[in-house]
Amino acid sequence: MTVLPDTEWRKRPGLHRIVAALGADGGSVKIVGGAVRDTLLGLAVTDVDLATPLLPQEVTRRLAAADIKVIPTGIAHGTVTAIASGDHHEITTLRHDVETDGRRATIAFADDWQDDAARRDFTINALYADPETGEIDDWFGGLDDLKNGRVRFIGDAATRIAEDHLRILRFYRFAARFGRGDLDTPSHAAVVAARQSLKSLSRERIADELTKILALPDPRAIVGQMVADGIFAVMLPELDPDFAATLGRLIANEQAAGVPVASQRRLAALLPADPAIAEQVASRLRLSTRQRKYLAAVAGHRGDTARPVRQLAHAIGIDAARDVHLIAGEAAAVDALADWQVPLLPIKGGDIVARGIAVGPDVARILKAVEAAWVAEDFPGPARVAELVAELVAELVDQKIGRISD
Repeated sequence: MTVLPDTEWRKRPGLHRIVAALGADGGSVKIVGGAVRDTLLGLAVTDVDLATPLLPQEVTRRLAAADIKVIPTGIAHGTVTAIASGDHHEITTLRHDVETDGRRATIAFADDWQDDAARRDFTINALYADPETGEIDDWFGGLDDLKNGRVRFIGDAATRIAEDHLRILRFYRFAARFGRGDLDTPSHAAVVAARQSLKSLSRERIADELTKILALPDPRAIVGQMVADGIFAVMLPELDPDFAATLGRLIANEQAAGVPVASQRRLAALLPADPAIAEQVASRLRLSTRQRKYLAAVAGHRGDTARPVRQLAHAIGIDAARDVHLIAGEAAAVDALADWQVPLLPIKGGDIVARGIAVGPDVARILKAVEAAWVAEDFPGPARVAELVAELVAELVDQKIGRISD
């Protein structure tokens, strides 16, 4: 019998309060999924999800009676969030699928633990643990797969994928995180065969899963595998032919500069240096306006690494300028942006008018010239800006005097 190690999170008072409320009077509750898997692997656990045969209404009643706050986060699918002693835990009633179409499922509540486990995707995600004893239930060989670094669908892989097409991308992500050696042959063959079904998914779900893949510490191998399997041809046909070299350079620069991983930066590295294509991808993946502008800026300035990085940051923003250099330049360049914010030009049009220049195009021209010189000199302070203004005003006055003399 395999038992869950006695880790810190199992001792938290909030979890004990929830377990006590749901386990009283013949009730039962178990820890499920990622918390079990990651604890067995010695990884940090952030979310501890629970499952119970109790119906959502009874779950809510019991928790409320124990003075535990309940949020109906997914009540239609049997999920509530309990907040006890500052801890948040999702609690889901056991379920089985009634009907699926690859995008969503119609479920019915159940009281059989193995039926609930059977509707999950991979064997390593279908592990349940008793919160008191730590005893683990494993109906599909998940413990052996976890030990051997094998990511494998429960039962027939094609059937699991037909239930939810997003499992194609989840297979690659979990294989990258937890797999060792070759991919599980039946599972791998099934995702490749089903790759065209990715087109039926919402763009938001595609973007979310792609983001998680690119956020892995080093996604190069799995991205290369997905490209070889034709996955990117379906979901991101704009992939740059030279993506492998670019992604490799980016990851090396990230490590050299000591910057945190950013999936948005890595997506930019996968795309060609073409702002129109970046905008097209951002639109199709339903990315935010800010993300769209970022991708377009990076794509449009990939060849701009000779410009001082602070000047580039003034033009396109600190994040985009930093990432242009991480993707296409050198890691050392980003040191100039450490603890630096793009400053505001310490002068306005009114200051120029106060020097005797009439309101109109001359003011705008001087202001533009001052800003260009200020940027070129690496953003000096107000004293130097005042000198620049004086020089340009004097120059303009001299020009006007010269024209009058002529």
